Amino acid sequence: MIGPGAEAPAFTLPDQDGNDVSLSELRGTKVVLVFYPQDFSPVCTDQLNVYQEVLSELGAHGAVMYGISVDHSWAHKAFQEKLGLSIPLLADFHPKGEVARDYGVYADDYGVAGRALVLIGEDGVVKWSHMSPSPLEVPGANLIFDALAA
Repeated sequence: MIGPGAEAPAFTLPDQDGNDVSLSELRGTKVVLVFYPQDFSPVCTDQLNVYQEVLSELGAHGAVMYGISVDHSWAHKAFQEKLGLSIPLLADFHPKGEVARDYGVYADDYGVAGRALVLIGEDGVVKWSHMSPSPLEVPGANLIFDALAA
């Protein structure tokens, strides 16, 4: 997994509405990337619901959050609507998992992204990262706030 001090790999991915989001356009902003396995799975649903609850607090810390999985934009849109999420969801769909691979979080055995968090500073450098030891373990929002405070 990518670690602190590394330049965050560039990417451009479509969001749930089909609009391209490029990491380069987010320079000057703290970015939290949430890699998760799949839309509509019970654990991913719980994880994104938790983060939705603290989204305004993240904004108060000057950070924005993006979810990334290998699902298609259309699945992201349905997932976002079902959960009432405002977190933008990016489709690492084709080539499948390319961005997850670049960040070292792709789970080859399962064909999905692992459950990971990456905090990128305003300068485009990774400040902190976390990989859950199990896909069933949701990293708490407190980890993100601790990383932002460090």
